[in-house]
Amino acid sequence: MKHFNVAGPCNEQDHYKINSATRLQGVDRLIDHEQYFVIHAARQTGKTTYLKDLARQLNAEGKYYAFYISLETASVIKEPETGIPAIVRKIKDDITYTDLPHSSEFAKDADYEDFTGVFQESLRQYSMLLDKPLVVLFDEVDSLSEGVLNSFLRQLRSGYNERSMIPFVHSVALVGMRNIRDYKARPNDKSFSSASPFNIVTKVFTLNNFTKDEIAQLYHQHTVETGQTFDDAAVELVFEQTQGQPWLVNAIAYEMTKRILKSDYKKPVTSELVSQAIQNILIDCPTHIDYLMEHIKEEHIRSIIEPMIIGDQIFKTDSDVFLYVCELGLISHVNWEIKPANQIYSDAIVRLLTYNTQQNLPSYYDYEYYDSDHVSDYFKDGCVDINLIMSDFQKFWRENGDTYSTACCGYTDAAPHLILLAFLRHAMKGRGQVLHKLLEGSGKLELLLVYNDKKYPIEIKIRYNQKKIREGFEQTVLCMENDNYKEGWLVVFDQRIRVKWDKKFYIKKKIRNGKKITIVGT
Repeated sequence: MKHFNVAGPCNEQDHYKINSATRLQGVDRLIDHEQYFVIHAARQTGKTTYLKDLARQLNAEGKYYAFYISLETASVIKEPETGIPAIVRKIKDDITYTDLPHSSEFAKDADYEDFTGVFQESLRQYSMLLDKPLVVLFDEVDSLSEGVLNSFLRQLRSGYNERSMIPFVHSVALVGMRNIRDYKARPNDKSFSSASPFNIVTKVFTLNNFTKDEIAQLYHQHTVETGQTFDDAAVELVFEQTQGQPWLVNAIAYEMTKRILKSDYKKPVTSELVSQAIQNILIDCPTHIDYLMEHIKEEHIRSIIEPMIIGDQIFKTDSDVFLYVCELGLISHVNWEIKPANQIYSDAIVRLLTYNTQQNLPSYYDYEYYDSDHVSDYFKDGCVDINLIMSDFQKFWRENGDTYSTACCGYTDAAPHLILLAFLRHAMKGRGQVLHKLLEGSGKLELLLVYNDKKYPIEIKIRYNQKKIREGFEQTVLCMENDNYKEGWLVVFDQRIRVKWDKKFYIKKKIRNGKKITIVGT
C-alpha cells in the first residue's frame, strides 16, 4: 500500500504523488533547443522527485540520454583542487549504475591534476562516445563552496561556448535552492564581464507549490486506494495553512491517517483532524521545520524576520539576505506583499521565539495577583475578561519586561510583541485561541483572541512619540471596521527613556464610530 511521503524523493511504487511534469511547463522545449537552464525552489518542494522523473521520461522517449547527479557530497570540499576531481569521480561512480551506454568509459583516463579542465574534458569525451545528445541534470548545485562552484560553472560555460566545434553536453539543468543570479564570482575576478561566471542560462524556473486542486488530487489517490475520504473543508484548511508547500501537505495527511486515526480508513478526514495534525507537527518539530527554525536564530536572518513582527522597518527586497530568506522558503514576496510563506511557518516562528517565555511564566503565578483563583476570574459568563488580563500583564511587564526580553533568541526589538503573545496564551490555559498574523510594513503584529466563538482583536504599537499612538489608534479602528468588531484593544509599549514608569501605565477607553477601544499603556 502506498503512503504519504515525508522523507526524501517520491516514487510511483511507494508514494502518493502529483505528476511532476505538471508543475513546470516549457522544460521540454528548452531541452529540444539545446539550452542550459536553472530550476530553484525551497527545500523539500519536490525538486529531486521532479529531476528523477524527468530523467526517466527523457530516457524512455529515446531521443536523448539523460543523467541525474546530486552534488551534495562535494559540498564539504572548500578548494577546487580537490572539489572538481571529487565531482568527476562522483559522476563516474553514479553513471555506472545507469543503463547509459559506455558508462564505464566516463573519465577513464581523466587527469585529475588538471582540476581547471578535468570536468569539462570528461563530459566532452563522454559526449563524443554517444549516438544521441546527452542531457545532464545537476542537483544541489548551490551546496558547492564558492571556489568549487566557480570552477564548475566556468568549465560548463567553456564547453557550452565551444560545442559547435567539439561535442559537449546538449542541455544542462542546474538545480538548487538559489537562483543562478546569486552565484557570484569573486569580487577581484575580472575574467568575466558579468557578475555571474555562468551567464549562458536561457531561463530560470521556480518549482511552484501545490495548488488546491493538486492537494485534492493527491488526497484522492489515498481515497481510491483505501476508501477513506477527505472533507472539502479539510482540503481547504490544508491549503489555507500550507499554501501548498509539498512537504507540509504530505506531513499533515500522514499525521492524520497514520498517527491520529491509526490507519482506520473507515473514519473520514475532517478539518478538525487537520487542526490537530498541525498542532502535533508544530509540537514535534520534525527535521523539516527544525532546519528552518534554526536559521531564525541567525543574525542576518533576524534582520528580515524581525521587521515582519514589528512592522516598523523597510528592507531592500533585492538584497542577498532577503533573497536567501525567500529561497529558504521562509517568506513569500508576491504582488508586493511580504509575509511568511504559510501560516504553519508563521506559527513555528512565533512558537520558537516565545518558547522560553512561556516555559518560565508559570512560576509567576505564585505572585499574589497571579494566584489560581485570580486566574479563573479571566473567564466569566462565557466571555474573557481581557481588561483583567491586560491589567495583570501591565504588572508583569513592569517587573519582568527587561528580564524576559533577553529570552527571545536575540529578537529584542520584537520582544514586547512576543512576550504579550506568550502571556495571553498562558493566561488562556488552552481554553481558547490566540491567533497572530505577521505583516511586514503594517506596523503591527495582529492578534486575535478567540473564546466561545467570541473574538477579541488586539493591536500593538511601540511608542517613541505621540504619532505612534495616533497611528495605532487609527489602525485599530480600521481593523475593527473591516472585520465588523464592536470592541478592540490597543496595547502601547512606551519605550521613551525619560518618561517615568507611572506615566507609562494606564488604561483608557475611547469610542469612535460606535466602536469601543481600550488603550492599554505599558
